[in-house]
Amino acid sequence: MSLPAYRITLGERILAYRREKAISQRAFGKLVGVSAQAVSKWEQNLCCPDILVLPGLAQILACSIDDFFEVRDPDASR
Repeated sequence: MSLPAYRITLGERILAYRREKAISQRAFGKLVGVSAQAVSKWEQNLCCPDILVLPGLAQILACSIDDFFEVRDPDASR
């Protein structure tokens, strides 16, 4: 019996990718066309970015849209 896959939220992924690129919330918001407060709400999982914004997020963060929704199996790294 395997354990259920650990789901990382969209907000956690945006936060991780943004920090990996060393971009502040303010600078990231400007690049995306939203406020730093909107970015903060995404990262806290209080709301989600509009689906139309996802291609821009992926381009800025140098990832694919699929990377935002990938399910990771914690046992896969063993």
